[in-house]
Amino acid sequence: MSTYASLSKEAQASAVATEGVPDCVSFAAPQSRSSRAVLMALSAAIGVAVGLGGSHFFPETQIAIWLVAGVALMGGLLSTWSPCGYSSLTLLRPRGHEYSLRSVVGYVPTLVLHGLGYAFGAVVLGGVLAGIGYVVGLDNYVTTGAVVLAVVAVLYGAHQFGFLRVPYPQRRAQVPHDARQRFPIEAIGLLYGVSLGLNYLTYVQTPILYLVTALAVLSGNVTTAIALFAIFNLGRFLPMLINLLPVTDRSVTAWLARRQEAAATFDGALLVGSGAAILAMYLA
Repeated sequence: MSTYASLSKEAQASAVATEGVPDCVSFAAPQSRSSRAVLMALSAAIGVAVGLGGSHFFPETQIAIWLVAGVALMGGLLSTWSPCGYSSLTLLRPRGHEYSLRSVVGYVPTLVLHGLGYAFGAVVLGGVLAGIGYVVGLDNYVTTGAVVLAVVAVLYGAHQFGFLRVPYPQRRAQVPHDARQRFPIEAIGLLYGVSLGLNYLTYVQTPILYLVTALAVLSGNVTTAIALFAIFNLGRFLPMLINLLPVTDRSVTAWLARRQEAAATFDGALLVGSGAAILAMYLA
Protein backbone atom coordinates (compact mmCIF):
# COMPACT_ATOMS: atom_id res chain seq x y z
CA MET A 1 0.00 0.00 0.00
CA SER A 2 1.38 3.45 -0.90
CA THR A 3 1.48 6.17 1.76
CA TYR A 4 2.10 9.86 1.52
CA ALA A 5 3.14 11.86 4.57
CA SER A 6 2.55 15.57 4.93
CA LEU A 7 3.14 17.96 7.79
CA SER A 8 0.12 19.80 9.16
CA LYS A 9 0.30 23.56 9.34
CA GLU A 10 -0.70 23.56 13.01
CA ALA A 11 2.04 21.24 14.26
CA GLN A 12 4.68 20.86 11.59
CA ALA A 13 7.35 19.71 13.98
CA SER A 14 5.41 16.92 15.62
CA ALA A 15 2.42 15.84 13.60
CA VAL A 16 2.47 13.71 10.49
CA ALA A 17 -0.75 13.10 8.52
CA THR A 18 -0.79 9.95 6.43
CA GLU A 19 -3.03 9.45 3.42
CA GLY A 20 -3.62 5.82 2.54
CA VAL A 21 -4.37 4.37 -0.87
CA PRO A 22 -6.49 1.22 -0.36
CA ASP A 23 -5.19 -1.99 -1.85
CA CYS A 24 -7.16 -3.30 -4.81
CA VAL A 25 -9.46 -6.11 -3.72
CA SER A 26 -11.64 -6.36 -6.82
CA PHE A 27 -10.11 -7.94 -9.90
CA ALA A 28 -11.39 -9.10 -13.28
CA ALA A 29 -13.04 -12.50 -12.83
CA PRO A 30 -11.83 -15.19 -15.28
CA GLN A 31 -14.45 -16.79 -17.50
CA SER A 32 -15.15 -20.50 -17.51
CA ARG A 33 -13.88 -22.67 -20.35
CA SER A 34 -17.41 -23.43 -21.53
CA SER A 35 -18.40 -19.75 -21.68
CA ARG A 36 -15.24 -18.94 -23.64
CA ALA A 37 -16.00 -21.77 -26.06
CA VAL A 38 -19.51 -20.44 -26.61
CA LEU A 39 -18.25 -16.90 -27.19
CA MET A 40 -15.63 -18.13 -29.64
CA ALA A 41 -18.18 -20.19 -31.60
CA LEU A 42 -20.61 -17.27 -31.63
CA SER A 43 -17.87 -14.93 -32.91
CA ALA A 44 -17.06 -17.35 -35.72
CA ALA A 45 -20.75 -17.69 -36.64
CA ILE A 46 -21.23 -13.92 -36.77
CA GLY A 47 -18.11 -13.60 -38.90
CA VAL A 48 -19.32 -16.21 -41.38
CA ALA A 49 -22.72 -14.49 -41.54
CA VAL A 50 -21.07 -11.14 -42.27
CA GLY A 51 -18.83 -12.67 -44.93
CA LEU A 52 -21.57 -14.57 -46.72
CA GLY A 53 -24.44 -12.16 -46.23
CA GLY A 54 -22.54 -8.92 -46.72
CA SER A 55 -21.25 -9.97 -50.13
CA HIS A 56 -24.83 -9.91 -51.43
CA PHE A 57 -25.04 -6.16 -50.76
CA PHE A 58 -21.48 -4.85 -51.02
CA PRO A 59 -18.36 -5.75 -53.00
CA GLU A 60 -16.07 -8.16 -51.17
CA THR A 61 -13.20 -5.68 -51.35
CA GLN A 62 -15.30 -3.02 -49.64
CA ILE A 63 -16.30 -5.39 -46.85
CA ALA A 64 -12.66 -6.38 -46.36
CA ILE A 65 -11.63 -2.72 -46.10
CA TRP A 66 -14.32 -2.03 -43.50
CA LEU A 67 -13.32 -5.10 -41.52
CA VAL A 68 -9.63 -4.27 -41.56
CA ALA A 69 -10.19 -0.62 -40.63
CA GLY A 70 -12.56 -1.48 -37.81
CA VAL A 71 -10.35 -4.22 -36.37
CA ALA A 72 -7.26 -1.99 -36.62
CA LEU A 73 -9.01 0.80 -34.70
CA MET A 74 -10.22 -1.62 -32.03
CA GLY A 75 -6.73 -3.09 -31.81
CA GLY A 76 -5.35 0.32 -30.99
CA LEU A 77 -7.99 0.85 -28.31
CA LEU A 78 -7.27 -2.59 -26.81
CA SER A 79 -3.60 -1.62 -26.53
CA THR A 80 -4.65 0.61 -23.65
CA TRP A 81 -4.72 -2.51 -21.45
CA SER A 82 -0.92 -2.62 -21.27
CA PRO A 83 1.72 -1.26 -18.89
CA CYS A 84 2.46 1.57 -21.32
CA GLY A 85 -1.21 2.39 -21.74
CA TYR A 86 -1.63 2.70 -17.98
CA SER A 87 1.56 4.76 -17.73
CA SER A 88 0.52 7.25 -20.41
CA LEU A 89 -2.93 7.76 -18.93
CA THR A 90 -1.58 8.41 -15.44
CA LEU A 91 1.44 10.56 -16.35
CA LEU A 92 0.25 12.66 -19.29
CA ARG A 93 -2.44 14.52 -17.39
CA PRO A 94 -3.37 18.15 -16.70
CA ARG A 95 -1.14 19.71 -14.06
CA GLY A 96 -2.32 20.66 -10.62
CA HIS A 97 -4.49 18.98 -8.04
CA GLU A 98 -7.70 20.76 -9.04
CA TYR A 99 -9.49 20.31 -12.36
CA SER A 100 -9.98 23.66 -14.08
CA LEU A 101 -10.20 25.23 -17.51
CA ARG A 102 -6.67 26.55 -17.03
CA SER A 103 -5.28 23.09 -16.29
CA VAL A 104 -7.03 21.62 -19.34
CA VAL A 105 -5.76 24.38 -21.65
CA GLY A 106 -2.27 23.83 -20.30
CA TYR A 107 -2.60 20.12 -21.04
CA VAL A 108 -3.56 20.58 -24.70
CA PRO A 109 0.04 21.08 -26.00
CA THR A 110 1.07 17.80 -24.34
CA LEU A 111 -1.92 16.03 -25.88
CA VAL A 112 -1.23 17.46 -29.35
CA LEU A 113 2.46 16.54 -29.25
CA HIS A 114 1.54 13.06 -28.05
CA GLY A 115 -0.76 12.69 -31.05
CA LEU A 116 1.94 13.96 -33.42
CA GLY A 117 4.26 11.30 -32.01
CA TYR A 118 1.72 8.64 -32.94
CA ALA A 119 1.39 10.14 -36.43
CA PHE A 120 5.16 10.08 -36.87
CA GLY A 121 5.28 6.44 -35.80
CA ALA A 122 2.58 5.51 -38.32
CA VAL A 123 4.45 7.21 -41.17
CA VAL A 124 7.80 5.63 -40.33
CA LEU A 125 6.55 2.12 -39.60
CA GLY A 126 4.04 2.07 -42.45
CA GLY A 127 6.56 3.44 -44.93
CA VAL A 128 9.28 0.94 -44.01
CA LEU A 129 6.96 -2.08 -44.09
CA ALA A 130 5.38 -1.05 -47.39
CA GLY A 131 8.84 -0.66 -48.88
CA ILE A 132 9.75 -4.18 -47.81
CA GLY A 133 6.56 -5.59 -49.34
CA TYR A 134 7.12 -3.69 -52.59
CA VAL A 135 10.71 -4.90 -52.96
CA VAL A 136 9.77 -8.51 -52.26
CA GLY A 137 6.75 -8.27 -54.58
CA LEU A 138 4.14 -9.45 -52.09
CA ASP A 139 1.53 -7.12 -53.57
CA ASN A 140 1.05 -9.77 -56.27
CA TYR A 141 -0.33 -12.21 -53.69
CA VAL A 142 -2.90 -10.07 -51.90
CA THR A 143 -5.79 -12.55 -52.11
CA THR A 144 -3.72 -15.56 -51.06
CA GLY A 145 -2.10 -13.52 -48.33
CA ALA A 146 -5.49 -12.33 -47.06
CA VAL A 147 -6.69 -15.94 -46.71
CA VAL A 148 -3.52 -16.94 -44.86
CA LEU A 149 -3.83 -13.96 -42.52
CA ALA A 150 -7.48 -14.81 -41.89
CA VAL A 151 -6.41 -18.26 -40.69
CA VAL A 152 -3.73 -16.64 -38.52
CA ALA A 153 -6.37 -14.29 -37.09
CA VAL A 154 -8.55 -17.22 -36.06
CA LEU A 155 -5.57 -18.95 -34.44
CA TYR A 156 -4.63 -15.85 -32.49
CA GLY A 157 -8.27 -15.46 -31.52
CA ALA A 158 -8.19 -18.97 -30.07
CA HIS A 159 -5.02 -17.92 -28.25
CA GLN A 160 -6.78 -14.95 -26.69
CA PHE A 161 -9.67 -17.21 -25.64
CA GLY A 162 -7.14 -19.50 -23.97
CA PHE A 163 -7.52 -22.58 -26.21
CA LEU A 164 -4.21 -22.42 -28.09
CA ARG A 165 -0.67 -21.24 -27.52
CA VAL A 166 0.57 -19.19 -30.46
CA PRO A 167 3.95 -17.39 -30.64
CA TYR A 168 3.66 -13.88 -29.22
CA PRO A 169 6.98 -12.15 -30.07
CA GLN A 170 7.55 -8.78 -28.47
CA ARG A 171 10.06 -6.53 -26.80
CA ARG A 172 9.23 -6.59 -23.11
CA ALA A 173 9.93 -2.93 -22.45
CA GLN A 174 8.01 0.14 -21.44
CA VAL A 175 8.16 3.81 -22.29
CA PRO A 176 11.27 5.47 -20.77
CA HIS A 177 10.28 6.33 -17.19
CA ASP A 178 13.44 8.34 -16.47
CA ALA A 179 12.32 10.88 -19.08
CA ARG A 180 9.88 12.37 -16.57
CA GLN A 181 12.80 13.60 -14.47
CA ARG A 182 14.75 15.03 -17.42
CA PHE A 183 12.21 16.66 -19.74
CA PRO A 184 9.17 18.92 -19.50
CA ILE A 185 5.78 17.20 -19.74
CA GLU A 186 5.25 18.41 -23.33
CA ALA A 187 8.46 16.72 -24.48
CA ILE A 188 7.50 13.57 -22.59
CA GLY A 189 4.17 13.55 -24.43
CA LEU A 190 5.97 13.64 -27.77
CA LEU A 191 8.54 11.02 -26.70
CA TYR A 192 5.83 8.66 -25.46
CA GLY A 193 3.83 9.18 -28.64
CA VAL A 194 6.80 8.27 -30.85
CA SER A 195 7.71 5.24 -28.71
CA LEU A 196 4.18 3.89 -28.69
CA GLY A 197 3.45 4.95 -32.27
CA LEU A 198 6.28 2.74 -33.52
CA ASN A 199 4.45 -0.04 -31.65
CA TYR A 200 7.28 -2.57 -31.40
CA LEU A 201 9.48 -0.60 -29.00
CA THR A 202 7.23 -1.58 -26.09
CA TYR A 203 4.84 -4.33 -25.02
CA VAL A 204 2.51 -5.79 -27.66
CA GLN A 205 -0.88 -6.09 -25.98
CA THR A 206 -2.93 -7.46 -28.88
CA PRO A 207 -2.13 -9.84 -31.78
CA ILE A 208 -4.09 -7.46 -34.00
CA LEU A 209 -0.83 -5.51 -34.29
CA TYR A 210 0.81 -8.51 -35.98
CA LEU A 211 -2.01 -8.67 -38.53
CA VAL A 212 -1.83 -4.93 -39.25
CA THR A 213 1.91 -5.30 -39.73
CA ALA A 214 1.49 -8.24 -42.11
CA LEU A 215 -1.17 -6.40 -44.10
CA ALA A 216 1.08 -3.36 -44.42
CA VAL A 217 3.86 -5.53 -45.84
CA LEU A 218 1.44 -7.45 -48.04
CA SER A 219 0.03 -4.27 -49.56
CA GLY A 220 3.41 -3.05 -50.82
CA ASN A 221 1.76 0.37 -50.95
CA VAL A 222 3.04 3.23 -48.80
CA THR A 223 -0.30 5.03 -48.60
CA THR A 224 -2.18 1.89 -47.59
CA ALA A 225 0.41 0.86 -45.01
CA ILE A 226 0.56 4.31 -43.41
CA ALA A 227 -3.25 4.44 -43.33
CA LEU A 228 -3.37 1.08 -41.54
CA PHE A 229 -1.02 2.24 -38.80
CA ALA A 230 -2.65 5.65 -38.65
CA ILE A 231 -5.96 3.94 -37.82
CA PHE A 232 -4.31 1.61 -35.30
CA ASN A 233 -2.45 4.50 -33.65
CA LEU A 234 -5.60 6.59 -33.59
CA GLY A 235 -7.11 3.86 -31.46
CA ARG A 236 -4.10 4.05 -29.15
CA PHE A 237 -4.40 7.84 -28.90
CA LEU A 238 -8.14 8.25 -28.34
CA PRO A 239 -8.17 7.04 -24.68
CA MET A 240 -5.92 9.99 -23.81
CA LEU A 241 -8.88 12.30 -24.39
CA ILE A 242 -10.37 11.04 -21.11
CA ASN A 243 -7.84 13.26 -19.35
CA LEU A 244 -9.70 16.31 -20.67
CA LEU A 245 -12.52 15.35 -18.28
CA PRO A 246 -12.66 15.76 -14.49
CA VAL A 247 -11.68 12.18 -13.68
CA THR A 248 -8.82 10.93 -11.53
CA ASP A 249 -6.08 8.68 -12.83
CA ARG A 250 -6.93 6.25 -10.05
CA SER A 251 -10.53 5.87 -11.24
CA VAL A 252 -9.43 5.39 -14.85
CA THR A 253 -6.87 2.69 -14.08
CA ALA A 254 -9.30 0.95 -11.71
CA TRP A 255 -11.91 0.87 -14.49
CA LEU A 256 -9.35 -0.64 -16.86
CA ALA A 257 -8.19 -3.23 -14.33
CA ARG A 258 -11.73 -4.47 -13.72
CA ARG A 259 -12.16 -5.04 -17.45
CA GLN A 260 -8.82 -6.65 -18.26
CA GLU A 261 -10.37 -10.07 -18.83
CA ALA A 262 -13.21 -8.63 -20.88
CA ALA A 263 -10.71 -6.79 -23.08
CA ALA A 264 -8.85 -10.03 -23.85
CA THR A 265 -12.15 -11.76 -24.63
CA PHE A 266 -13.25 -8.95 -26.94
CA ASP A 267 -9.84 -9.12 -28.62
CA GLY A 268 -10.33 -12.83 -29.26
CA ALA A 269 -13.84 -12.27 -30.59
CA LEU A 270 -12.61 -9.64 -33.04
CA LEU A 271 -9.86 -11.89 -34.31
CA VAL A 272 -12.04 -14.97 -34.72
CA GLY A 273 -14.96 -13.03 -36.20
CA SER A 274 -12.94 -11.03 -38.72
CA GLY A 275 -10.90 -14.08 -39.74
CA ALA A 276 -14.05 -16.14 -40.24
CA ALA A 277 -15.64 -13.35 -42.30
CA ILE A 278 -12.65 -13.13 -44.67
CA LEU A 279 -12.51 -16.91 -45.06
CA ALA A 280 -16.23 -17.07 -45.77
CA MET A 281 -15.95 -14.41 -48.47
CA TYR A 282 -12.95 -15.79 -50.32
CA LEU A 283 -13.45 -19.55 -49.88
CA ALA A 284 -17.23 -19.95 -50.12
